Amino acid sequence: MINRYETEEMRAIWSLENQYRTWMTVEIAVCEAWRDLGVIPEDAYEEIRSKSDFDVDNIERIESEVHHDVIAFVTDMASHVGESGRYIHLGLTSSDVLDTANALRLKEGIKVLLGQLQSLCAGVRDLAVKHRDTPCVGRSHGIHAEPTTFGLKVLNWYSQLLRDVKRLEEAEESISYGKLSGAVGTLAHTSPEFEEKVCSSLGLKVDPVSTQVIQRDRHAQVSYALASLGCALERIATEVRHLQRTEVLEVLEPFGSKQKGSSAMPHKKNPILCERISGMARLVRSYHMAALENIPLWHERDISHSSVERIAWPDSFHLIHYMCRLMEKVVRGMTVNEARMEKNLDLTGGLVFSQRVLLELVERFGMSREDAYSVVQSNAMRCWDGEGAFIDLLWDDPKVKSILTKEDLEALFSKEHYFRHVDAIFGRFGI
Repeated sequence: MINRYETEEMRAIWSLENQYRTWMTVEIAVCEAWRDLGVIPEDAYEEIRSKSDFDVDNIERIESEVHHDVIAFVTDMASHVGESGRYIHLGLTSSDVLDTANALRLKEGIKVLLGQLQSLCAGVRDLAVKHRDTPCVGRSHGIHAEPTTFGLKVLNWYSQLLRDVKRLEEAEESISYGKLSGAVGTLAHTSPEFEEKVCSSLGLKVDPVSTQVIQRDRHAQVSYALASLGCALERIATEVRHLQRTEVLEVLEPFGSKQKGSSAMPHKKNPILCERISGMARLVRSYHMAALENIPLWHERDISHSSVERIAWPDSFHLIHYMCRLMEKVVRGMTVNEARMEKNLDLTGGLVFSQRVLLELVERFGMSREDAYSVVQSNAMRCWDGEGAFIDLLWDDPKVKSILTKEDLEALFSKEHYFRHVDAIFGRFGI
């Protein structure tokens, strides 16, 4: 990941140094299990536990000769221990260490991300509550539909983010498995008891049946959770981008006092934060596709997944963590233009009340739906063409005037009718 989009928390997890540190944690846990099973002497284990260390530069030097990173790591780690270093990596294949260590780092990454996502959810929830009763126009196909509230729009974002919290929690559960089952998963050089001891000491469960690797559908579940969250963030970003258009101008993302929007046009306030989030979401989704393609490995394993994961996991976690942090900045710092929302709600001259008029003609006055639709639509189209306000055109229509009083008609153009269940919807979330 380029420095521009890294986060300190994810850098600590996905750095090369932490990769080796996590490998060392697994190797020491393996030695402890062998000690408990009477394979490694107590004094040898204590020497391994106390002296184990690694040198990144030396590992890279060794790898340049042997072209195998795990061998290079084990060689370096053993050199710090001395004679007892011969017990390190006993009975293991490389993927026993790699996949078990990857589970630990993926879990750690998810926990950090969940913390940031919970903070974002709190900000979105606060925004929803603040604007629970702020009227705005609802849109379908980008066209004005019916009145809603901005708080209800934001509550919908909140609901989706809560589902992403759950997806991440489920993904963490799915990835919390290790394996020490050897070259093809038969435990030929270890034992089920040994595997249980190692995984338990690391806070993992044993993958019930593995090959040389843990199967990549578990990892794909993590990447889907990240991609889904990315889509949720892009959905919010896209909404803000639309609402910030000059013709709409209902919402603006934060704009600093010294910020400049364009090198050419000093007047510009561009939604660059949300555009950045939208672009990043494309990358996160693309990494999920790569994770899906990692699932069908050859036989008991091949190594085609490895190069993908070296790039995809750090980049995906950096991106999604950065996106969550950036979206919280947008949500907590956005400008909500309530006056413009009210103005836009009235922009179509009352057309947003068309369904209520239709239903009143059908339900209260017994007009067929086809006839009622024809009456309402014909006057709506005249309003669209600029022939007058919708309510006035309806009042001038003999078919309407013959069955509705002016007071009846005016009552159908009340915004409050559309908001009468908003509190009930918020109540579903305990708000």
